[in-house]
Amino acid sequence: MKTLTDRLYVRVAEVGNVCLGLDTDISYLPIDMQRRHSRPSDAVLTFNKAIIDATLDVTAVYKVQIAYYEALGLPGLDAYAKTLAYLRKKGAIVIADVKRGDIAKTAEMYAKAHFTGDFEADFITVNPYMGMDTLAPFYPYLEENDKGIFALAATSNPGACEIGGIKSADGESVCEKIAGMLAKENAAFPGENGYGRIGAVVGCTDKNGLAKMRALMPDIFFLIPGYGAQGGTAEDIRGCLKDGNGGVVNSSRGILLAWQKPENSGLSFDEAARAEVLRMREDIRSAV
Repeated sequence: MKTLTDRLYVRVAEVGNVCLGLDTDISYLPIDMQRRHSRPSDAVLTFNKAIIDATLDVTAVYKVQIAYYEALGLPGLDAYAKTLAYLRKKGAIVIADVKRGDIAKTAEMYAKAHFTGDFEADFITVNPYMGMDTLAPFYPYLEENDKGIFALAATSNPGACEIGGIKSADGESVCEKIAGMLAKENAAFPGENGYGRIGAVVGCTDKNGLAKMRALMPDIFFLIPGYGAQGGTAEDIRGCLKDGNGGVVNSSRGILLAWQKPENSGLSFDEAARAEVLRMREDIRSAV
């Protein structure tokens, strides 16, 4: 059965591995755009729509980080909902970066909130560190509503190894234990292209652990943060992918702030974003 993850696999094959992160802070916008809008949330929405229009044909998937919108209060959440709706109207695949992780009824409500209604997305990020039972309330939506999740496995932040790197008596780290558990969970949701509906967040900043993560999760699609501003390179990403597919590489600030780079002088912010997506895509393709 063809799944949402199969659609993402095909999309990557067609246009490349770029995941564009709409982690849009008001300070990222050109000052004249900020001044044209009475509310920051309206300026953010206008900016997002222009970025989407300029990059839609060269971007595999968009990731919208909810915290940037929550910080703007109720108008920000309205901009968040409208950004998601605009992406879905354009036929884009959308990841809501919400990192939800709780148990039982609370997790059920998180699933309902982000897989239906005003905040509906295709994939959402989840945090399994409280145990695999935190993922179970999301499962009914995976098949019945053709949705997907990306579970945190090995993150890209500097402190990731403080917990994830702790080793148990058998020598496996916490990250590796989680990877093995996710692989077992994912077996219940197979797809046509070899990847199931459960994906994993695997940062590319831990250069030594990427090949191990792929070996532990051979049938899991990766969402790969850490490229660019966090220090990860296209060469690092090679160990995450299989024949150039099986993962998308996120960039947020690198694309949203591309208009500030000297080499993009003379380009509008949306033109600069497109140029950065194309540069990033070729950087990854040349490495893998």
